[in-house]
Amino acid sequence: MKYSKLFIVIAGLVFFLAACGGGDSESGGDSADGEESFDIGFAIKTQDSPYFVSLVEKVQEYGEERGWNVDVLDAGNDTTVEQDNINTFVSQGKDLIFVDAIDPSSVVPAINAAADAGVPVINLDSGVDDDANDVTTVYSDNEQNGRLVGLEYGAEMGDEEIIAILLSGARGNVAGLERRTGLFAGIIEARAGISEEEAWEAAHEFESDLSASGRATNEDADLTVVGQGWGSWTEEEGLSASEDLITANANLTTALGENEQMLFGAMTALENAGISDVDLVSAADGAQEAMDLIREGKYFATGLNSPTLVAETGYEVAEEILVNGADPESIPDITLTEPAAITSENVDEYFDLGF
Repeated sequence: MKYSKLFIVIAGLVFFLAACGGGDSESGGDSADGEESFDIGFAIKTQDSPYFVSLVEKVQEYGEERGWNVDVLDAGNDTTVEQDNINTFVSQGKDLIFVDAIDPSSVVPAINAAADAGVPVINLDSGVDDDANDVTTVYSDNEQNGRLVGLEYGAEMGDEEIIAILLSGARGNVAGLERRTGLFAGIIEARAGISEEEAWEAAHEFESDLSASGRATNEDADLTVVGQGWGSWTEEEGLSASEDLITANANLTTALGENEQMLFGAMTALENAGISDVDLVSAADGAQEAMDLIREGKYFATGLNSPTLVAETGYEVAEEILVNGADPESIPDITLTEPAAITSENVDEYFDLGF
């Protein structure tokens, strides 16, 4: 976040007066246990899936543990409402705003307006465009989660040809692009016997072909994606998006997904079509429902995108700024949680981080 010199001087005077006991401040205060309290806003894109519900719950929970006030406004996937929600938090004098953005571009003016008003903005879960004047974006390592899952699946399949459909969340979504490219990279790396760097290069070429024609093949990895459907991150839309793809491709080995909810929809579509022995492989998220299916051998693997870890890490950054006085400019632009591929071998280790 970029602050003007005038704001830094004013902020310094405010903290000096507060330390001397002089004057009242609308920002901060004392919690019941005597610790300094802060007023936080969370502008969430939607609560139409378990991940977002859990993220809101964790943001509220960790705020309450610190004695901080946390207000949540849900945009219902409406970008205009989202901008209004952020502007509302600014007008209320929040000390800091968490944002889980609907779209990486449309949210930028509201984030920059908050920055101009001296309110730090930390993005949770979803990244935004580079011209946003935010502090950092906290989210799971989408690329490496996808790659680690892809490595596991590529090794599992051995020499067998992979013929897959892909369920993607939303066009232009950065996280979705990172997740599917990671899956491609991991599978190619495991099966083509090349380095990680070479695998990423091949994965980006694979993604480019898929984007251009709706189909892509990497011959060295014996990997083909025969179609891409857009499932809006939900089980219902995942079902709808996968039905036509499944009908047109009866010889599938695999359904790849950018999240689990869409693959739950694909699972239903496969059952309705009377098709079995299709592997479900997701780059994210780590829902406990998916982990139960992994235990049962009905779902191959998923990546660790834990709302618990995202919320926890978001508060660690917030404390650095609000409690420890860190310069927001010193915070890295991206703050990633640790990646992992959740398989039958380690599902018990990660179950409590699910949602």
